[in-house]
Amino acid sequence: MDKATVINDIAAALRNEPAITALFLSGSYGAGIEDAYSDIDFLAVSRDGPTDEFAALWREAVGKTGEIVLWRDRQVKSTLINAITADWLRIDVDIINPDQMARRNAGGLKVVFDHGRILETLQPPPSGTGPNPARMKWQFEEFIRIFGLLPLAIGRGEYLNGITGIFHLRNLLIELLIEETAAPNRGGALHLNRLITEEQKQVLARLPLPSPTKEAIISANLAYADAYLPRARRVATKIGVEWPERFEAATWAHLKHTLGIELSDT
Repeated sequence: MDKATVINDIAAALRNEPAITALFLSGSYGAGIEDAYSDIDFLAVSRDGPTDEFAALWREAVGKTGEIVLWRDRQVKSTLINAITADWLRIDVDIINPDQMARRNAGGLKVVFDHGRILETLQPPPSGTGPNPARMKWQFEEFIRIFGLLPLAIGRGEYLNGITGIFHLRNLLIELLIEETAAPNRGGALHLNRLITEEQKQVLARLPLPSPTKEAIISANLAYADAYLPRARRVATKIGVEWPERFEAATWAHLKHTLGIELSDT
């Protein structure tokens, strides 16, 4: 079953339910950037919010599109239901009440049905908001904190955990690269190619994916620090966030004392 048919079938099953005021596409479909691999994200406005009554109606509607092989009912988030059908179609719905809907803006939504024309009453999405300074400050500090755990991993011989730490550093670097491009409509976790530049992709491609040995773990940590820290400083300056100078200096001193690692001049 193609995705347009799935959307139409779910809409047909729910359109005349009195408890459901409106149904919108969100995520990639709401932003108009879906592709053949996108899941289908819905936002439902239910009179009483994410009730058991709504969940039962939703399951019946999704069941009309195919056999449900995964059903997560308000487990990950109290307003979210995740479903996967036998042909691996991923269908998610976030359920809110009319008061909650009134506090949203109209960004990233496409009408499936909207009995009260709610979308027309919402504020337009903000434009050019840029990165969140508080979030970026946390990210800078988090990278330094994880980097500073290197002596713990080495001292305990926890090289398998050391690899996990490097992937945390890699995820923070990817977040930073996306902030550099100020890409709108970021989509889910599996959208990256369209969000970063070719130069940024080469930065990631050159970084090592280490084996669980002392030398490889240390080398990879230093490579990620060399890739992340100068770029992060530039972003901090650009957005007016004070760099955690003392924290970084203390971390390098800690690495020198415990592992003999010194700050590179490059």
